[in-house]
Amino acid sequence: MTDSAKITVVIVDDHAIVRQGVIAFFKTQDDLEVVREVANGAEAAAVCAEYAPDVVLMDLVMPNMDGVQATREVKLASPRSQVIVLTSYHDDEHIIPAIRAGALSYLLKDVSADELGDAVRKAARGEVTIHPHVAAKMIAGIQRGSDISAAPPDLLSQLTQRELEVLKLIAEGLSNTSIAEQLYIGEKTVKSHVGNILSKLQLNDRTQAAVYAWRRGVV
Repeated sequence: MTDSAKITVVIVDDHAIVRQGVIAFFKTQDDLEVVREVANGAEAAAVCAEYAPDVVLMDLVMPNMDGVQATREVKLASPRSQVIVLTSYHDDEHIIPAIRAGALSYLLKDVSADELGDAVRKAARGEVTIHPHVAAKMIAGIQRGSDISAAPPDLLSQLTQRELEVLKLIAEGLSNTSIAEQLYIGEKTVKSHVGNILSKLQLNDRTQAAVYAWRRGVV
């Protein structure tokens, strides 16, 4: 992008009112241009491969394909595009997988229009913007991860093959419902596996389990 060119943006969000609101604001900005909008993650990669936008605004919870997987595919289809997560979710299960998938910035939908515009401009320059609530969560996760790194590596040997499969999917950011669908088992069975994994690995929550899996090369 040259200094005189507009920053091109693709919006990926299943809520039309969100897309329309962002587009309406960007039309008031001389340097921002929405080149396409799509309603689900499955369309995002193809659109970004065609338009190679400077920035992609990515929702996380959408039909057909969630924002984490869509972010991965967008970065493969258009490596130059910077992804900004724009979501209502700021729990650990969404933040870490989204960042690992390739998102540059993570914003919540309570940001002001001006803050969103500034984040898009920064992203086009390769600069990160993280919502304060999300930053606090990330720091806490890193601190927990430091403790996890000291855990004995042979704890993985206590997991069954099915538990290892579930652990891998947890680390990829899948919910219990999605894990159940992928493994063709009941959601209650998944919850039982998750409980066993946390117990055997001496961890407190699934975020710690995800960090453990990444550090131990399970993913």
